[in-house]
Amino acid sequence: MKRALLSLLATMMLTGIPALLWAQALEASPTVAASTPDVPAAPAQPAFELTIEGPDEIRALLGRHLELLRYRELTDLSDSELTRLLLDAEKNVRELVATLGYFSPEIEFRQKAAESDRATRLLTLNVVPGEPTVVGEVEVEFKGPIATEPAAHQQRQQIEDNWSLRPGMRFSQSRWAAAKQQALRQLTSQRYATGQLGATLADIDPVARSARLKVTLDSGPSYQLGGLVISGLERYDAELVTRLARLPANASYDQAQLVAAQQRLADSGYFDSAFLTLDTSGDPSSTPVLVQLREARLQKLVLGIGASTDGGARLSVEHTHHKVPGIGWRAVSKLMLDRETRSIGTELTSRPDADNWRWVTAAQLQNQNLGSFDINSQSLRAGRSQMGDRIDRNYYLQYDRADTATSEATAPATASALSANYAFTLRNFDSLPFPNSGWGWGAEVGGGSTLGAQRDLFGRVLTRALGYWPLGRSADGDTSAVRAGRLALRAQAGAVLAKDGVNLPSTQLFLTGGDNTVRGYGYRDLGVTLPDGQITPGRYLAVGSVEWQRPMARDGRLSEWESTVFIDAGAVADKPAELRAKVGVGVGARWRSPVGPLQIDLAYGVAVKRFRLHLNVGFSF
Repeated sequence: MKRALLSLLATMMLTGIPALLWAQALEASPTVAASTPDVPAAPAQPAFELTIEGPDEIRALLGRHLELLRYRELTDLSDSELTRLLLDAEKNVRELVATLGYFSPEIEFRQKAAESDRATRLLTLNVVPGEPTVVGEVEVEFKGPIATEPAAHQQRQQIEDNWSLRPGMRFSQSRWAAAKQQALRQLTSQRYATGQLGATLADIDPVARSARLKVTLDSGPSYQLGGLVISGLERYDAELVTRLARLPANASYDQAQLVAAQQRLADSGYFDSAFLTLDTSGDPSSTPVLVQLREARLQKLVLGIGASTDGGARLSVEHTHHKVPGIGWRAVSKLMLDRETRSIGTELTSRPDADNWRWVTAAQLQNQNLGSFDINSQSLRAGRSQMGDRIDRNYYLQYDRADTATSEATAPATASALSANYAFTLRNFDSLPFPNSGWGWGAEVGGGSTLGAQRDLFGRVLTRALGYWPLGRSADGDTSAVRAGRLALRAQAGAVLAKDGVNLPSTQLFLTGGDNTVRGYGYRDLGVTLPDGQITPGRYLAVGSVEWQRPMARDGRLSEWESTVFIDAGAVADKPAELRAKVGVGVGARWRSPVGPLQIDLAYGVAVKRFRLHLNVGFSF
């Protein structure tokens, strides 16, 4: 009778009715509960304590999923019932350990005799996993059009080459599942949007400790893009969406292209949200792309407050009109004030044409500290620009009028110039805004003439490069292993070619120093030193930097922080032979913040023998 009652209680516990057990306990002793309301009940004695011995991964697995542990808090568990549970637990352990690739483990339960009837039983589970099962033969079979279409040859090859559970690797259930999911993602990422897994088999030979794997990928039909089916438009037309999305009709389906098109629409500023999906319910040879949009407000006013060690406290006011009446262009007007720069300007940008080129006109009034001088400048620009995922291009005419910094006691002279310019930026980073590898390169080339009584020709070139070189990676995706980090290499060089004595606007010349150039020195503090000790912009620029960025680990896991060690060097001069590098060295930290990388650096300027703190947020190239 007692055994039957205990079995019933255990069954009720497993089916999730602990409240009923508590109610029965209260009903059995109502007088005690009522007569001693202020006396706390003695803590329930657990039925047993279990210690698991074995490799770390096995202890972690059993600690999370072993069924026996569910009975640990059952207070009326008899010895006979525990014996039955231990027999079931051995089978459960064997099944769990098999998911890690160990099919012949040695399993032993040991029980220490209780010191009294009420003492907690002390159990020990020892697991010796034995030799792991390794992958032997792997067969990836393709069904459907992917098996025969010549255009799918490269995709088939990539799926086979990227199969993650290779012969000789240890088999486990999680790796087997991950390998199948990766293959399926690669199948459905191009052409075959409705592809699915067919028959899969993991044939385990426990004696030979080998696994023969077979997976079938059924591609389904190949999809080609049809037209865009757009919803959510009110003030803009479908042509704008088509030009921003840049999804050519009749192109093969590519999930990456759809994601990129969605990102372009979201980043355009015209829309608050954009969502693209493929409508696979119709003809695969002309599949509509469903585009769901929510338009942004026609006008937007943004007030900004910020700070940096380069410019100090910063206040900005920006107004955007997405569709200026009469011309339909976008107008962005901005006022910005900080310690180094005060500026007001406006920029008009046309809608993109069929090749994604836009007309751009801009005007700006600016007052800024360049070296030791306070420089007033005005500029007008007109040209065309093309912004892409990997490359930006623009060409333009520009008029510059600015003070020319000198050490004379009189007011600075004013110079003006007209130039034609071409600029481009190439980006090949693995991920933004937190790249781990890749490179970027940009260049500006221009030439023109000074204006005024004497007109002199000049040329100007500026180039910059940034590269990330990983030093090591964690194996098998194990983030608990600390990576060796990466090297960040940065370089910049510029030159203005003109006859000696030519009076050029200061805004066409170069200065360096600050958060993103040569740390350890103030913002634009490195230039040409005049006889009276003042700093002025120069015609030649050279900057280089090497930085070791290393992830920080906490409790064996990589965190969102990185430590850095760096050395920067830079120089500005009026002649190449006069370039003398000023060096800065230091240490810092990086944080993957929601708005981009947060840079915190403490640098020592070797030339000035002074420490300087540098703070900066964001990544741009």
